[in-house]
Amino acid sequence: MLDLVLRNASLPDGRVADLAFRDGTLLHIGSAGRADVEIQCRGLLCIPAATDMHVHMRGGIQSAKEDWRTGTMAALAGGVTMVVDQPNTIPPLFSCEQFQNRIREASVGAFCSFGVNGGVSMDSDPLSLWHAGAMAFGEIFAAPSSYGDALTIEELRDALLAIHSLLAPATIHCEKVLPGSPDNLEEHHHLRSAEGEAESFQQIRSAIPKGMKPHICHISSSQSLAVAPGSKEVTPHHLFLSIEQFEPEDTFGRVNPPLRPESERKTLFSSWDSIDLIASDHAPHTREEKQVPFADAPSGLPGVETMLPLLMNEVIKGTFTLQSVIEKTATAPCRVLGIPPSGFGEGERSDFALYAMKPETIQSDNLHSRCGWTPYEGMPGVFPSLVVISGRIAYREGEYTHEPGTWMPGRGYHPGEHIE
Repeated sequence: MLDLVLRNASLPDGRVADLAFRDGTLLHIGSAGRADVEIQCRGLLCIPAATDMHVHMRGGIQSAKEDWRTGTMAALAGGVTMVVDQPNTIPPLFSCEQFQNRIREASVGAFCSFGVNGGVSMDSDPLSLWHAGAMAFGEIFAAPSSYGDALTIEELRDALLAIHSLLAPATIHCEKVLPGSPDNLEEHHHLRSAEGEAESFQQIRSAIPKGMKPHICHISSSQSLAVAPGSKEVTPHHLFLSIEQFEPEDTFGRVNPPLRPESERKTLFSSWDSIDLIASDHAPHTREEKQVPFADAPSGLPGVETMLPLLMNEVIKGTFTLQSVIEKTATAPCRVLGIPPSGFGEGERSDFALYAMKPETIQSDNLHSRCGWTPYEGMPGVFPSLVVISGRIAYREGEYTHEPGTWMPGRGYHPGEHIE
């Protein structure tokens, strides 16, 4: 007896077939026998579920913004079954004790698979964090941002050398930040300019050890794509949002790196083929935190639930190919991290999202992040009807099975140092 059969699902290659699962694995594609759970999926497109390698799940003393329960509920409802949390938490994850506490917190609340990155400072020990199960290191701040202090070039060089000696992934936040405090989105854009972002990549090249291929977070301009070293990540908000879509002093559009003018957004959008992967940089803040004078407002936007819906809407429109969206959201992030991707092949994770491919209007009232708002209000998105994790139903038509999420440690994990 099979555990689960998804009957008559439409596959990316055009076939319509049953998907049969047993013991957490996709066992067979084709006509399938009886199962404990059988779901009719005629008319639903089944694709490998996404891995979002750049999220900030907050929690702890920041739980009013988000916690692992609400953040992973949002992920599942958006077709994401694996998230990688960043270490600029409060407190930051610079020690094994802090790292292990974070894993314990996530294990209690998460409803999808998760990894956690190790923090990088002059006082942190990459080796111990790598053995403790860090998925990667960073985002390493080569420029200051919310809850993240910048390293100097010399400190960055030392940190990258230590990380490279472990053959571990390093992810870097690069910007050039001019002095001053912005009072509106335009000033924020100029103080953290696109030109400065591109210059910052040229400056950090001397700090990258020979043979190392770093991962560059949230590139915000097309000119940066041309000069950034390593793999290149772009967020949905830099693809779909621009300064002109907000009132000048609207703090709900404040994010680092900043939103750019519409002309630059369009140029970045048209550079789709040069982008290696998409990640949300899900960084929620409460409405109350955002409803302050612009200079005092925190930077960051929620986005894990809307990332795939926005991209799948572009597939319907014919702007992006389905295969390119799968590559940039399901395959490439896992390649950078060195973990198995979700997919139909042997050895791949049996995580899938199924879509009716019917756009609906994005509304904050229908989303699941605790922060309670979205910068994409009113835009069209294609949300999944059904999400499968490890061959089990995790989400179906707005309902959750509430199966606990599974921690996925990085490649350097020593099982003898298992977290109780």
